[in-house]
Amino acid sequence: MADRRLPKAVAKDKTATPYFTEEDMNQIRAAVNAVGRLEGYASITDLIEAATLRELKRLQRKHNHGDPWEGIGPGILRRGRRTRAETAAREDRHH
Repeated sequence: MADRRLPKAVAKDKTATPYFTEEDMNQIRAAVNAVGRLEGYASITDLIEAATLRELKRLQRKHNHGDPWEGIGPGILRRGRRTRAETAAREDRHH
């Protein structure tokens, strides 16, 4: 007889909360509402996780020969939003 148990959910070690502007968050919600089911995103979290992991793979290919980096634990990176100077520099590069 086949095992009918549901697959176990992937356990997450810790959570992280990304910060978005209100305008961006409104667009994210609208996108998930409009096409999330068609694209396989049941929630905003699904979309953000998929997008982040795609970007991670791109960065690994571009900067680390496609290999994963050795992981680092929490507390190493600065927390929080960008500074005004960092935001201005980022906007200059993307415009």
